[in-house]
Amino acid sequence: MSADLQAQGVEFNYPDGRRALDGVDLDIAAGERVAILGPNGSGKTTFALHLNGILEPAAGSITIAGMPVIEENYPEIRRMVGLVFQDANDQLFMTTVREDVAFGPMNMGLEGDELDRRVDEALRVVAGTEFADRPPHHLSGGEKRRAALATVLSMDPSILVFDEPTSGLDPAGRRELITTLASLPMTQLIITHDLSLALELCDRSVIMNRGRVVADASTREILSDAELLAQNRLELPRVIGSEG
Repeated sequence: MSADLQAQGVEFNYPDGRRALDGVDLDIAAGERVAILGPNGSGKTTFALHLNGILEPAAGSITIAGMPVIEENYPEIRRMVGLVFQDANDQLFMTTVREDVAFGPMNMGLEGDELDRRVDEALRVVAGTEFADRPPHHLSGGEKRRAALATVLSMDPSILVFDEPTSGLDPAGRRELITTLASLPMTQLIITHDLSLALELCDRSVIMNRGRVVADASTREILSDAELLAQNRLELPRVIGSEG
């Protein structure tokens, strides 16, 4: 498969001069589902914010489907790369869920039947039709997370980037979201501390630490390396660690 996402030598500094990304190299093939693991402050979210131009690198380059992530390409890049933030409230701000899901396509110029089709399909995929006309602040945590995903799916992206998608969800909400993510065919990058989620959803995992990619292998290989996990402040849930 061709590279759907390619990062080469990506560097980024915080305003105070600290290095957040220190030469990140990463290729993701079309259709892959890849977990991005690592301790807090390792650069995972900072890297994600470079993928559609929210942040710009100090050095290096990123391409999406061969298109450089540069200002002149931002409108198309931001359609192609959908970010689902850790806090769903950052993406839900309209009176109803349906209006939130319609917001992006409307700003692309869609209207009428095509707009309705996009919205209805996105809500169907996340099993959100039943809460489409409810105010977002009346939803449960799991419903909010699925509604936020629908706002991204309505843009018809080719890459989805999730930041801690299961954080704060109860077991039922977590299971519903995992089922939804497993059903989606597009390329996915899943930033998570939930190693059981990575094992269930992602054949491949990448560990970042101190702004660099320090491991890139099959998820089972990475999760079987206790020394590697300890070095990067990652810990298996007991149910996984005791298998075998």
